[in-house]
This record gives sequence, C-alpha cells and structure tokens, in this order.
Amino acid sequence: MGAWYGEDLAYIHDVGHADFALDSAPGIKGILERSGIRGGLIVDLGCGTGILARELVAAGYDVLGIDISEAMVEIARKRTPEAEFRVGSLFGVEIPRCQAVTAISEVLNYLFDSENEDVGLGRVFRRVHDALAPGGAFVFDVLGPGQVPPGTRAKGFGVGEDWAVLSEREEDAGRGTMERRIVSFRRVGEHYRRTDEVHRVRLYDPEDLAAELGRAGFRVRTMRAYGDLRLERGHTAYAAWKPA
Repeated sequence: MGAWYGEDLAYIHDVGHADFALDSAPGIKGILERSGIRGGLIVDLGCGTGILARELVAAGYDVLGIDISEAMVEIARKRTPEAEFRVGSLFGVEIPRCQAVTAISEVLNYLFDSENEDVGLGRVFRRVHDALAPGGAFVFDVLGPGQVPPGTRAKGFGVGEDWAVLSEREEDAGRGTMERRIVSFRRVGEHYRRTDEVHRVRLYDPEDLAAELGRAGFRVRTMRAYGDLRLERGHTAYAAWKPA
C-alpha cells in the first residue's frame, strides 16, 4: 500500500474535514430507506475514519468499511468498534454479498491504485453489481472536469487548534486528471511536524459514468445533493440499483 493519508493527514482530515461525511449521512440513509433497505450489510468503500459507518451502525445496519489508509482505518476502528474495517484498495478488495455499497467524498476519483489509472471504474461497477443482493443500492459521488480553470492553480488553507494545511490544485485537461499537493503541519509536543503528500485524481464526465453504470446492469439516477447537502459545481452523486 502507498503512503496516502498517513498518520498526520488522517488525523487532520478527521478533526478538520469531517463535515461532508456527517452531513451526507441523512441523505444516504434516506436513499437506502426509500429503496426498502432498512437492515443488512452495507459495504463502505473508501470509508475514511468511519464517520459514515458510525451513522449507519446507529441506524441499525451492519457495516464493513474498507480504506487504503492504515491510519484512517485505525481511527475508524476506535470511533465505531461495532463495525468491521479492513485495510485494502477498493479496486482489488473482495466485496461480500451485501444490501448496499457506498463510496462517498469522491473516493472513486483517487489514483492511489494503478488499476484505476489503467482500467477505470467499469470493473468496479461490475464487481459491485455482482456483490449486491437483488434490489441492492450503490450510492457514491465523483468529481468531474472543470475543478480548476485552465492554466491556473487553486490554493487553499485550513487551520485548527493543533494543525494547519496548505494545498494547491492543478488540472490537466488533456489527461482528464487533477493533482493536489498537500503540506500539513501537526503539533507534536512543543513543535509542529510537517508532512507532504501528492494526490492525483481522475475527473469523470457524469454522462459517461451513468452510461458505464448502465452497461454494468444498474438503473441509475444522478443527483446534485445528498438530502439537504448540496454538492458543489462539478461534483455529482449517483444512486444506482441492481434490479430485483
């Protein structure tokens, strides 16, 4: 496994950037309930620090969370001990028979795994479809092109009580990718420890993904929100169902 979302960045992501997972949970639970899925196993791909898993467990579901970051999984196990968590790539891990699969906060965009670089999401969609029980649901979101204006770099800054993050994003329209360069500082004792990570993501056209889901056998609905949580421009959510 690569060194993505190491100890410090995983901590910062958990304490400083948990709003999306928490705010998306009511909308996701609503999709499951309207689909007639009120119990059973939910597989959360790219589960992060277990925030959505905690909300699903509280709603009465069994949860298996999978993430490539050992540091993320360690936090998730402490936060939600009632769920099961595994370290692994969502592009290679075995998905057990389940009622639903989730993959939120653009985790399917990440190029942490060479298979996503070389193959794309079609195989993932087919594996999810095969794992779902009839009538099961697949809920996820992805980023599309146009995140950063051509020829520019978007810079960001975040700060908390014991951490700070600097980030820079640059899009390669020709390759359909975006690179995030992240510098994080976390206080350890009297000093701050610096960590550098570079994350590459592939940007997907929403219509292309909807067509790929259809080829995998899903019925598909695209969404601009999870319940009351509106997604930003270029960020699309999907609810896909395996026919009963």
